[in-house]
Amino acid sequence: MPPNLPANPANPTNSAKASRPQAPAACVRHIDNALLPDGRLVRLSIGNALIDKITPMAEVAHPGDAALDLQGQLVMPLLIDGHMHLDKTLLGMPWTPHKAGPTIVSRIEEERKAMPGLTLSTADRATHLIRAAAAHGTGALRTHVDIAPQGELHALEGVLQARQDNRAWASIQVVAFPQSGVMRCPGVLDLLDSAVAAGADLVGGIDPCEIDSDPAGQLNGIFSIANRRGVGVDIHLHEAGDLGLFSIREICKRTRALGMNGRVTVSHGFCLGQVPEAKARASAELMAQAGVSLMTHGAAGQPLPPLALLREHGVTTFVGSDNVRDFWSPYGTADILERAALVGWRADWRRDEQMLDALDLVTGSAARATGLSFTTLEEGAPASFFAIPARCVQEALATHVPRALVVREGQILARNGLACERPEAL
Repeated sequence: MPPNLPANPANPTNSAKASRPQAPAACVRHIDNALLPDGRLVRLSIGNALIDKITPMAEVAHPGDAALDLQGQLVMPLLIDGHMHLDKTLLGMPWTPHKAGPTIVSRIEEERKAMPGLTLSTADRATHLIRAAAAHGTGALRTHVDIAPQGELHALEGVLQARQDNRAWASIQVVAFPQSGVMRCPGVLDLLDSAVAAGADLVGGIDPCEIDSDPAGQLNGIFSIANRRGVGVDIHLHEAGDLGLFSIREICKRTRALGMNGRVTVSHGFCLGQVPEAKARASAELMAQAGVSLMTHGAAGQPLPPLALLREHGVTTFVGSDNVRDFWSPYGTADILERAALVGWRADWRRDEQMLDALDLVTGSAARATGLSFTTLEEGAPASFFAIPARCVQEALATHVPRALVVREGQILARNGLACERPEAL
């Protein structure tokens, strides 16, 4: 049964806790019959955008005075999407048939030709995707943004504008991504440096052997920028087999040499699922020692990296949506809970404890890999959570039905799977 959600909730005055005497007390709103992941049925009292108090329903004196009644629905912390492309999405536009061929180069070329003719700006399209993700319970995300000579920093400017415009909807981390290559595109290293100066949070790379045919040149260049600017690195690695393992070794070597433990990610890493187990184990040990994480989106048509093996060796693994309805793929919903379920299904994680590992890919592990905020449901924590018709987190992961309610920092962002027109006070 859906929760009793008001169409027009009151807009109380939420004053911050002030140090001066006589400051007015914050208005506290109550959410009743919230089922926590540990099985407790509670009242959540929200004030100053924080969870002010958690009270077992059996101890609530006046249960009828709640602002919302979730009627026993499960409440979970907001999720993290570790890999998106906000600048590429076609959300908000009419359906666009997929015309690119099956290769990476074909998709890059088709996108390069078609993007200039789009009728919606980068900021507008990115906003559609940010809010779609928020409606599914995503509270933070990492996005890669194309940096290339022909477009310079225009895509970055649009995404930075969308980040500013949608700061109430999600925390957004930006990677300056040289999709067309680095060494094969003169001037890109300077553009990547300028992108970080303009507001990008990490430096990206792509297939240093296959795209650039100069792994030392690309990796030395992007790690130099990252080290000088004090930012992280996130490298798209589609290279297969032993070639991909070579790139991973080179990435780990530079990560260790520069003391960047915990600040470097290999995105995709299909090669890890294409080689014998002994080679995958050796690479996992290198990645764990260097503090290099692994992002997967459960790509169709590619082997899934051996997530259990990587985690067993101490590699931080996490999940992202990657492309959501763009020139690379017509698929995608921006529901990162659904994507975690897909990855868990592909990994054959069936037992309850394995399903918790799948959920960890978009919660705790994602937070450790990206540095993005992930808050638990406890007193004093930000009031950021979603409600879903499920009786436990495993059922929520398995069914990933529409979120009944999404709240971020004390504001309602979505109801019944649909984003609100604007954030609303509880």
